[in-house]
Amino acid sequence: QLTPSSFLRIGQLSNVDLNEEIHELETELPRQRPNEIPHNEKLLSLKYESLDYDNSENQLFLEEERRINHAAFRTVEIKRWVICAMIGILTGLVACFIDIVVENLAGLKYRVVKDNIDKFTAKGGLSFSLLLWATLNASVVMVGSVIVAFVEPVAAGSGIPQIKCYLNGVKIPHVVRLKTLVIKVCGVILSVVGGLAVGKEGPMIHSGAVIAAGISQGRSTSLKRDFKIFEYFRRDTEKRDFVSAGAAAGVSAAFGAPVGGVLFSLEEGASFWNQFLTWRIFFASMISTFTLNSVLSVYHGNAWDLSSPGLINFGRFDSEKMGYTIQEIPIFIFMGVVGGILGALFNALNYWLTMFRIRYIHRPCLQVVEAMLVAAVTATVGFVMIYCSRDCQPIQGSSVAYPLQLFCADGEYNSMATAFFNTPEKSVVNLFHDPPGSYNPMTLGLFTLMYFFLACWTYGLTVSAGVFIPSLLIGAAWGRLFGISLSYLTKGSIWADPGKYALMGAAAQLGGIVRMTLSLTVIMMEATGNVTYGFPIMLVLMTAKIVGDYFVEGLYDMHIQLQSVPFLHWEAPVTSHSLTAREVMSTPVTCLRRIERVGTVVDILSDTSSNHNGFPVVESNPDTTQVAGLRGLILRSQLIVLLKHKVFVERANLSLVQRRLKLKDFRDAYPRFPPIQSIHVSQDERECMIDLSEFMNPSPYTVPQEASLPRVFKLFRALGLRHLVVVDNRNEVVGMVTRKDLARYRLGKEGLEELSLAQT
Repeated sequence: QLTPSSFLRIGQLSNVDLNEEIHELETELPRQRPNEIPHNEKLLSLKYESLDYDNSENQLFLEEERRINHAAFRTVEIKRWVICAMIGILTGLVACFIDIVVENLAGLKYRVVKDNIDKFTAKGGLSFSLLLWATLNASVVMVGSVIVAFVEPVAAGSGIPQIKCYLNGVKIPHVVRLKTLVIKVCGVILSVVGGLAVGKEGPMIHSGAVIAAGISQGRSTSLKRDFKIFEYFRRDTEKRDFVSAGAAAGVSAAFGAPVGGVLFSLEEGASFWNQFLTWRIFFASMISTFTLNSVLSVYHGNAWDLSSPGLINFGRFDSEKMGYTIQEIPIFIFMGVVGGILGALFNALNYWLTMFRIRYIHRPCLQVVEAMLVAAVTATVGFVMIYCSRDCQPIQGSSVAYPLQLFCADGEYNSMATAFFNTPEKSVVNLFHDPPGSYNPMTLGLFTLMYFFLACWTYGLTVSAGVFIPSLLIGAAWGRLFGISLSYLTKGSIWADPGKYALMGAAAQLGGIVRMTLSLTVIMMEATGNVTYGFPIMLVLMTAKIVGDYFVEGLYDMHIQLQSVPFLHWEAPVTSHSLTAREVMSTPVTCLRRIERVGTVVDILSDTSSNHNGFPVVESNPDTTQVAGLRGLILRSQLIVLLKHKVFVERANLSLVQRRLKLKDFRDAYPRFPPIQSIHVSQDERECMIDLSEFMNPSPYTVPQEASLPRVFKLFRALGLRHLVVVDNRNEVVGMVTRKDLARYRLGKEGLEELSLAQT
C-alpha cells in the first residue's frame, strides 16, 4: 500500500493549489505546534468549491425562456457552432506558435552546443562543452520555472488533472484564466527548449480548454474587456460543454487525431455528455487539426500539400512489410504486461516524490532551484552517456539532424546522440523508423533506464510539461530493444521488425502510466496513419491497463487524489448501500425565510465559520399552524447580487417599486461574484426587508432522509448538482448534501473508508 509511514504536518499544507506543489503564503504565520495528521491522501480539502451545473429555474429565468421564440433558439444554436469553430481555429494557431518557436529555439541551442563539441573534441577540454550545455539548459528552465512558480502556479504540470476536475464540477481557482494560458504556452516552450524530459502535448489540452472558456464567455476578466457577445452562455453548464470541446481540440492539434480528441474528451475529460455535444466537439477538433495543418504547411513552404496534421507526427508505417502474424499476438500481450508493470512502477515512484515535494519543497524559490537542478542533471546525464557510448553508425543514408561525431571515425556519428541530442518528439520518430541495425542493444538499454528515472523526476516539477511524449519515448526504446532481441532469436526473420515493436512498446508504456484505452488506441492509429495495427494496439493497451490497475491508480487520478480534490467518480463506492442520506448529510442547515431582514442576510453571508453557498428558503410566518416547509433554494451569488443592487423595501407589506432586476444583472456578475466584504450596507438598510420569492429556485431537488447513499449519489452526479436538500416527511429541511459529503466515502484496501475534511 502506497502510504508513506512518516507523518505530515498540517502547517505545511497551508495553501494547496492544484498544481503539483504547494505554495506557502508569503506572509508566514507564527507556527503553532501543529497536530500531526497521517499522510495527506486520506484528506479532502474544503478549499475547492463546486460549479453550478444545475440551472436555477427562478421566475426571472422562466420569464426569459418564455420570451425566447423558436427563431431565437436557432440563433443560439448557430452561435454554439460559431464558438466551436473559433475554438478550433485558435487552438490550432496556439499549437503552431508553440511548434515553430520550439523548433527554432531548440535548433539554435543544439547547433551552438554541436559546434562547441566538434571544436573541443579535436583539441581536448570537453568538460567546457558539458558546462555550456548544462548552463544553457538550466538558465532556460529557470525562466520557465520562475514564471510558473511566481506568476501562476496552476499552470504547472500538464493540466489534464485540473481540466478533469473542472469538467467534473470542481471549481479550481484560476484554471481557465487568460493569464494561465499565457504562462502555460511560454512555460511549455521554455521547458521543452531547456531539454527537460517533457512533451508539449499535454499542455495543449489545458490551453484548448482555456481558449474555449474564454471565447464562450465573450469577454475577458483579466483584460477587463466585455465584448457583449455570447451573453447567453454565461453560466457554468454552457461553459462546461465548451471546455470539453476545447480539451478535444487540444488533443487533436497535438496528435493530428480529431477522432482521438473527441474520444479523449469523452473518456478522460468530460463527466457529462450528450449526443449534440459529440458532433459539435468533433467539428471543433477537425477545424483545429486543419488549421494547424494548413499553417504549418505554409510555414514549411509547401502551401498546398497538407502534410503535417499534428504537433507530433509518428510518420507513416508501410502496411506491406509491417503486417503482423497470428503467432505475434502472445508477444504483444506480453509487451502489454511489461508496460503495465513499468507504468505502475513509474506512478509509484512519482507518488513518493510528489509526497516529498508537498512536504518540503513548497516555497516558490525552492521549486525553481529544483527545476534548474533537474535541467542541469538531464544535460549532464545525456552528455556522459554520449561520451561513454562507443556505438558508431555510418552517416550515409541516415536522417540525423545534429550528428555528433565525438570519438567515431570520419563519416560516422554517435548513435546515442540521436536519442539524447534531440527534442523528445524527434527521438520517438527516429526510434520508430530508423532501419534495423541503427542502434546497439546496449545503447537502448542504458537510454531506457536513464530516461525512465529522468522522466519520473521531471513530472511534477513547477514547469508546464506533458507526460505523453516521455512515456512514448521510454516505451519506444524498450520496445525497439525487444524487437532487436526477437530478430536475434529468430535469426532475423522478416516479421521481427524493430520499428513495429517500438510502436507497441510506446503504446504499452503510455497506457501503463495514464491508463487510457479507447482514445489512446485511436490516437495511435491516427498518428501513424495505419489501421492494420488497431487490434494489436488495443490488446497491448488493455493488458497494460489491467496489469497497472492491479498495482496502483493512473497518474492523473493519483495527482487528483494527492491534491485532496472532492472528485466524484461515475458510481458510488460498491459497498455503500448501508449508508443513508441521514448519515451522509451536513447539519444543521442555515435557512432563510421567504421575506427576510437584510441584516440577517448580511450576517449569514459574512459568517466565515460556515461559508455556505446555498441556503434553503422556508415559509416566513412560522407562528401560524402551518409548518415551516421548504419553499426554494437561493445561492450565495444571487444574494450578493441582490444586496449589491439594493433590492429591498422598508416594511414587509410595501411592494417593490424600484427597477426590477433582470437575469442579465446576474450574468454580468458571473463568474467572479464580489465578496460580501466589498458590499456596504448602512445601519438603516439593515432594518429593511428583502423578498426572495422571485429570485429563489422554487423547485430544488430533494431526497427523503431514508434514501440510500448510491441513490443520492446517482441523483447528485447525473444532474451535476451542487446542493441536494434532505427533507423529512413533513417537507421540513433536515440536512443538505453537497459534493464534500459524497466524495468523503472512498473504497480503500479494507473496504469503505471515510476521509477526514481539512481546511487546507
